[in-house]
Amino acid sequence: MSDNEMMSIDEATGQLKEELLFLEEELLKSHRIDPNLYVEYDVKRGLRDSAGTGVLTGLTEVSDVCSHILVNGRKIPAEGKLYYQGVSVNDIVASLKDRKYGFEETVYLLLFGKLPNQKELDIFLDAMFSMQELSGRFVRDVVMKASNSNIMNAMQRCVLTLYTYDDKPEDISAGNVLRQSLELIAKLPLIAVYSYHSYCHFRKDETLFIRNPQKGLSLAENILLMLRPDGQYTELEAKVLDIALILHAEHGGGNNSTFTTHVVTSSGTDTYSSTAASIGSLKGPRHGGANLKVQNMFADIKAHISDWKDEEEVAAYLKKILNKQAFDKTGLIYGMGHAVYTLSDPREVILKSFAGKLAEEKDMTDEFALYELVERLAGRLVMEHRKLFKNVCANVDFYSGLVYAMLGIPEELFTPIFAIARMPGWSAHRLEELMNAGKIIRPAYKYVGTHMEFEPIEQRK
Repeated sequence: MSDNEMMSIDEATGQLKEELLFLEEELLKSHRIDPNLYVEYDVKRGLRDSAGTGVLTGLTEVSDVCSHILVNGRKIPAEGKLYYQGVSVNDIVASLKDRKYGFEETVYLLLFGKLPNQKELDIFLDAMFSMQELSGRFVRDVVMKASNSNIMNAMQRCVLTLYTYDDKPEDISAGNVLRQSLELIAKLPLIAVYSYHSYCHFRKDETLFIRNPQKGLSLAENILLMLRPDGQYTELEAKVLDIALILHAEHGGGNNSTFTTHVVTSSGTDTYSSTAASIGSLKGPRHGGANLKVQNMFADIKAHISDWKDEEEVAAYLKKILNKQAFDKTGLIYGMGHAVYTLSDPREVILKSFAGKLAEEKDMTDEFALYELVERLAGRLVMEHRKLFKNVCANVDFYSGLVYAMLGIPEELFTPIFAIARMPGWSAHRLEELMNAGKIIRPAYKYVGTHMEFEPIEQRK
C-alpha cells in the first residue's frame, strides 16, 4: 500500500471520528427526562413503587420469594425464605445428604411441579445424559469461531445458532419447548466451558483441550471435569458447586432476566431467541455480574488493609468505600442489600455454610473470616451511612464469587455459571407463560416531549 493510500485511510478514519463525536453531542442534547415527571405522573420507575418493591405484573407457581410475615394485617420483616414449586430450598438442600444429583432433582421440580421419585429421576437423568453432547462440527464451526473474553456473548451466539440445528425450531407447543429446554439445560455447561477454553487458546495462546462430559456424572461434576486440565475434583467441591447451582436456579418471575423471559415469550417467539434475550439480561453488571464486583472489591480491601482481623481498620476502609473515597468510588459495598430480603437472604445463609467448609479444605479460613467480618460490619455501616431504618443483609452474591474462586473457576465463567444454573428457572417460566396463553406483555410509557411544527430542511437552523 502506498503512502498516499495510507494517508487517505487515516484521513477517512479521522473524519469518521469527528462525525461520530458530533453525533454524540447531538444525542446528549436529547433524551434527558426531568426526574420530577416520574413523580408528577406517578410512574413506577423500574417497575418499582416508592418503597422499592416490585410492581405486581403477573402470577406464577414456579417460585415464591418471601421476606415478611403478616401480623395483624401488617407486614413485618422476617428471615428470608425461598420456595421452588412450594418446596423450601432449605429443605431441598438439607435432604440431599450424600446424593449428588441435587441440581437435577431441582430442575425436575421446577419443570414438573414435584420432586421426582427414584424411577422418575432415573428416566429424567437418562434423557439429560443423551442430550448433553455437542457435535464436533458445532464445537469447531460455532464455539471456536470469533472467540472473546466475554463468555456470555459466546453463549448467546451459540444458543442462537442451535436454532439451525433444530428440526422444529419454531414449534412452541409445550412438548417441543420442553424438549428444547432440556437440551439447553444439558448443553449450556459444555458451551460455556468450551467457549472459555477456546478463548484461552486463541487469545491467550494456552493449550486447547476439549473434554467430553461423562454419562453418570452430575452436571456439577461434569463442569469441574471439563474445566480442569487434569479433570480431577473432590467430593466436597462437586457438592458445593451442586448447591450453588441449586441456589441460583430460580428466584421469582420479577428478576430482570426471568421477566425478560416472560416478555419475550409472550410475543410468541422461539425458545432460542427467548433464551438468548435472558442471557443478555443476566450479562448486565447490575444483574448477573454482581459476584464478580464483590470479588474485585475484596481484592481491593485485601490490598489496602494490613490486618484482616482488625475490626477498626476494616470498618474504617469500608467507610471510605461508602464515602466514595476508595475502590470504584461508587459508594457501594457490593453483595450487601437486596430488593426483597431484609433480615436475611436464605441463599446466602446456605451458601455461606458450605463456603466455610470449602475454606477449611482449601486452607483459606483467614480469607473466609475476612468475608464474615465485612458482612457483620457492612450491614450496620450501610444503614448508618444511608440513614436507613430497615436492616441490610448480605445477598447470595456476597459469597458466591469466593466459592467459585475456591473451586478454581475463572472469573470469566462466574456469570456463565449463573446462567447455567438459571436456565431451568427461565424454562419453567417460559412454559408457564406459553401454557397460560396470556396477552403479549405491553406496558405503557407516558410521552412527556413536545409537539413541533414540521420545517422543510432549508428552513432548519
